[in-house]
Amino acid sequence: MIAYLDCATGASGDKLLSALLDAGFDIDALREALVGLGLGHVHVETTEVTRGGVRGLHFAVEAPDDHAHRHWSDIRALIEGAALPETVRKKALATFALIAEAEATVHDTTPEQVHFHEVGAIDSIVDIVGVALGMHSLGIEDLVSSVVAVGSGTVDTEHGVLPVPAPATALLLVGIPVTSTDLAGELTTPTGAALVRVHASAFGPMPPMTLRRVGHGAGTRELTRPNIARLMLGEPIARTHRDTDGVVVLESTIDHLSGEQLAYAADRLRETAALDVWMTPVVMKKGRPAVVLSALARPEDSSTVAHAFLAQTGTLGVRILPADRVIAPRRELTLETSMGPVRFKISDAPGAIPRVRAESDDCARLARERDMAVAEVARVLAEEADGLLGT
Repeated sequence: MIAYLDCATGASGDKLLSALLDAGFDIDALREALVGLGLGHVHVETTEVTRGGVRGLHFAVEAPDDHAHRHWSDIRALIEGAALPETVRKKALATFALIAEAEATVHDTTPEQVHFHEVGAIDSIVDIVGVALGMHSLGIEDLVSSVVAVGSGTVDTEHGVLPVPAPATALLLVGIPVTSTDLAGELTTPTGAALVRVHASAFGPMPPMTLRRVGHGAGTRELTRPNIARLMLGEPIARTHRDTDGVVVLESTIDHLSGEQLAYAADRLRETAALDVWMTPVVMKKGRPAVVLSALARPEDSSTVAHAFLAQTGTLGVRILPADRVIAPRRELTLETSMGPVRFKISDAPGAIPRVRAESDDCARLARERDMAVAEVARVLAEEADGLLGT
């Protein structure tokens, strides 16, 4: 299942969770998870409302006699000790970790010393765990988000009147497409920004899908337009050409970075949704040497990778070229060799001789451990694999 999140009026924890509940996430599953978190006294409820004439579901939390200001370590222990699916636990911890780091940076302290105040209040714990659980329950494997609206003007906080987006929210949105609006006030909260950052794999237009469900999550305020986060769930449309895979090539010609800086930028691109990253030396006008930094990505990830290009290189533009690729059939397995268990990739292209190659990370590790050249390790492992597999 894939999903598209429309953040035209911003993102907050309660709106995202409300949209998931409206799309079919069972609130009783959330209540059961709260009991496992030791928050059985917390009351959660949904109400059907209209915002700007549009129906939506509004989620509310009531936690009587619970006004504790929690540290990051308190919240981490709470989530780690709960009976949650591992994916849910990891996503929830990652979301809170991002908020802790942002708050620590803004207030010049460490994440462990951050008092979470309203961010660590019960309602935000419920929102963050609830969104992770809702994504898991509905089987959403890929979430694409629209450009995130942040609002305009100022917002009142425990630290005084701050500009929109608030400092922590701005840090959490670095690398994400954002826009201001004519709507006054804070539309995207730190919790909402962190949730979008953790759960969205790409930003841009809605991906092609066969639409199955729509969820409307209503915000608390009435705005001059519907204060709704819309979540659309569906199945990705199958490709018509079964032997090809549509991709895009992103590239930019760089002449203002050193070799070390380029290598670092390429490594950071590899940490995004890029399928591959490479560099090609070129000669520009007036004989100036330069490098074309290129990345391969799926079309739905092009926006994420392009923004990483801009952020990591400072380039003024990124070219995006459509392409098709033919992928040879491959499989992976682990074999017991004279050097221990090693992962191998096997290519079984029709009409071609099978190719067996040891995983490069395993080769590098064994070369260090045995003080051997990595090429020699790869050769020995390839010969052993050929014998074991009869290729």
